[in-house]
Amino acid sequence: MTAEDRQLRGAVLGLGMIGRHHARLLQTVPFARLVGAVDPGGDRFGAVRDSRLVLDDVAALLADDPPDFAVIAVPTEEHVRCARQLAPAGVHLLVEKPLASTAAEARELIDVCERAGIRAAVGHVERYNPALIGLRERMDEVGAPFLIATERVGPFPDRVRDVGVVKDLATHDLDLVRWLGGAPIASVAAQISHRTGREHEDLVLITGRLGSDVAFNSVVDWLTPAKRRISRVLGDRGMLVADTLTADLTLFRNGAVTSEWSAAQALKGVAEGDSTRFALARREPLLVELEAFCAWVRGDDTAPIVTLHEGLETVGHAEAVLAAARSGETVRP
Repeated sequence: MTAEDRQLRGAVLGLGMIGRHHARLLQTVPFARLVGAVDPGGDRFGAVRDSRLVLDDVAALLADDPPDFAVIAVPTEEHVRCARQLAPAGVHLLVEKPLASTAAEARELIDVCERAGIRAAVGHVERYNPALIGLRERMDEVGAPFLIATERVGPFPDRVRDVGVVKDLATHDLDLVRWLGGAPIASVAAQISHRTGREHEDLVLITGRLGSDVAFNSVVDWLTPAKRRISRVLGDRGMLVADTLTADLTLFRNGAVTSEWSAAQALKGVAEGDSTRFALARREPLLVELEAFCAWVRGDDTAPIVTLHEGLETVGHAEAVLAAARSGETVRP
């Protein structure tokens, strides 16, 4: 077996809502295996088959033979501390989004990884959703895009303690609009609400513009009783709509057919055209993300990972959104 073919030895820090799924995958995939899971609270979801692999702290994980890589899935405020412990030991890192609580902490985490000479990436799992991958591959179908819109709403997840909806959920959307639009965010304006009595915001409405002059808007909240995850791109030839909960992708084309019923035509605006729901190969996004990261750790520089600098940019954009909401003014990150 060559170095490129051998199973990588992986660990997970944090066995909560995301970490437990990383642990599940590392016990089933052929390209890696789980050699340790760190959580002071233990394995409360029963994610690890061999209880001997569940450890109380990072020191125990590094005591004998450090893993090749680790997934950092602890609360965001602990990301830098974990990176400081793991990176100097030569452990490559997949850091769950957001990269850090603040842009300053994100820069520190990047410095720690660069000084250690390890490979590290950010776990923006939505980039690996088959509906969004398909949307990005088919952008030409709608012609020149002029709007990217996202909706990410649902009930409050009790797992979140350390950040509000902007840094926890809207970081998905701030990353996606830039990734789909192929240009950096040039400006943002925002409104936030606090409706559940928490310190952090639970609703945000974001409007902005990319450097390519494409407009975008994102609606994100923890207040809606029905969960929805919709991304759409509107162009001069039609619209692509991705539902990331069901991994469905639909193209709605502008039509050239007019109606003799003038009132109906006026109500329709752009004439209705054909619609196509694409047949997509559906693979679990977290698995695809883990595959890409492990390929990159092995030296594949073409693997589609989300870089630390992209993660830093997203944290900076989240801070710009909060600043815009506080000031009531448009902010240019």
